[in-house]
Amino acid sequence: MSRYTHRSSLTELIDAPGVPFDDWSQCLHELNVINTWLGGHVITLQGVKQLLEGINGPVIIAEIGCGGGDNLKAIHAWNRHKGLQLEYVGVDYSEACIDFAKENCSALPVVSFIHSDYRTAQFQQKPDIIFSSLFCHHFTDAQLLEMMLWLDANTTTGFFINDLQRHPLAYYSIKWLTALLSNSYLVKNDAPISVLRGFRKAEWECILQQAGIKQYSIHWKWAFRYLIVVCKSLALKQV
Repeated sequence: MSRYTHRSSLTELIDAPGVPFDDWSQCLHELNVINTWLGGHVITLQGVKQLLEGINGPVIIAEIGCGGGDNLKAIHAWNRHKGLQLEYVGVDYSEACIDFAKENCSALPVVSFIHSDYRTAQFQQKPDIIFSSLFCHHFTDAQLLEMMLWLDANTTTGFFINDLQRHPLAYYSIKWLTALLSNSYLVKNDAPISVLRGFRKAEWECILQQAGIKQYSIHWKWAFRYLIVVCKSLALKQV
């Protein structure tokens, strides 16, 4: 049976406790470079734009599994030209990530970070939009069903997910790329495993249907990503 038929149960090094701060910092820096060059931040912005359509007034945007906060920085950079009233919240289970993100995002005007499991995060106010990027593949299908229910219950407008497609070309491309260019043992080990833990469209459809979520869109994006957008309004526009 092909290794790409089902999601892998291999675990990533970054999911283990006790990763030193310096190792995390190098990993987060390289992941931001990869996200920038392979269009990951562009996909995140597409999700934001889709859910911001038609919203007036201040908007709270929260990211679970925020890592170093680079997605929030990318959204803020885009918003400099829009002038929307956006408030940013980052949530991560790793204290090292939160420490890194606080410094990395210090220039954002309205931002806060929560060191917590996303399920027990205490928001001062219910977010309008919650999203994740390269976060969902760390979880089992059963855990993802729980996450979809939590996301649906904890947003006023909707949520979106930016995550990996499980594909042999994606696997070998990132394996060779990181072997040649990465200086992080975390990135070298975990990037190929991330692809093997990625998804196919039918798997996302199954998880969303099990969660009872009907208003959603799923689109393939370059490079080997899926953008899943769940909107609580009837109109789900494409951006």
